[in-house]
Amino acid sequence: MTRELIFVLILLCNTLAAILYLVFGLLHYAKQKKQEADAQEAFQKDGKLAYLIKFSVMLFCPVVGPLFFFVGHLLFLFVFRQDVDLEDVIFSKERVKTHDRADEERERNIAPLEEAIAVSDKASLRNLMLNIIRGDIQNSLASISLALNSPDSETSHYAASVLQDELNNFRASVQKMINQIETEEEDETECEHFLFPYMNNVLEQKVFTEMEQKNMVELFVSTGETLYRKAAHQMTSEYYNWICMRLLDIRDFERMEVWCTRAAAQYPDELSSYTCKLKLYFTTQDKEKFFAAMDELKQSSVIIDRETLELIRTFG
Repeated sequence: MTRELIFVLILLCNTLAAILYLVFGLLHYAKQKKQEADAQEAFQKDGKLAYLIKFSVMLFCPVVGPLFFFVGHLLFLFVFRQDVDLEDVIFSKERVKTHDRADEERERNIAPLEEAIAVSDKASLRNLMLNIIRGDIQNSLASISLALNSPDSETSHYAASVLQDELNNFRASVQKMINQIETEEEDETECEHFLFPYMNNVLEQKVFTEMEQKNMVELFVSTGETLYRKAAHQMTSEYYNWICMRLLDIRDFERMEVWCTRAAAQYPDELSSYTCKLKLYFTTQDKEKFFAAMDELKQSSVIIDRETLELIRTFG
């Protein structure tokens, strides 16, 4: 048999192999197209294109092309492919909340202000500042604080003035309510219920200096201790979550764990009772306690939101 004949036979075998691969690929693609939902259409088109590209390589690179794909497939099967153990992080879809309502007010206020500062657009920045001031100032303190570093002196001065006035009012109101709490009877809790949302709304925006933020959190937690002592049954799961998050902000992990335990004992069927512990142990990198809390969550009937699921997957 001459070399020319051997070469022709190799080309024929290579062409036959490439055609068979293409036919198999197109049949597999057609089968997938029937099974997959419309949302996967883009993926299926990419899959079809991949078969065509591989066919072309195999056709124009005899022997080398098919051998390359064959060896690559073997390496994938026996070397690189690993079954991912998601037993600890996969939850029933029925127990996962996947739709979160957008915070439209925050998106309207904060993002445009950041962009205006970045491009030093003085006219837009001043206009945005005025729009924010006309709205709910207390919910926009973080946005206003962004303008303090603005190169526009008029904007930064106006932002500092507004922020100072609002924070001074906040300090005065908090101190007034704290004084009233000290004179309350044991069965009176109105001031505590007023202070919780009022203080948390400002503290979570982190507009104070580090030292003052810590002092304000101490007052906030002290208010929680007072209400817990007076009427623990009036503590809501939201109150517990606020206290835990503010303690996490100042990295007071020991007291946060105490409040996490209290929340879990009083509200075992609330997601926040678990997420507080998960965030605590995630921050402290305590894997043993993190996975113990995760197991408790898995065994409960609590609905899991997207943020919690991502936290678990990240740590896992």
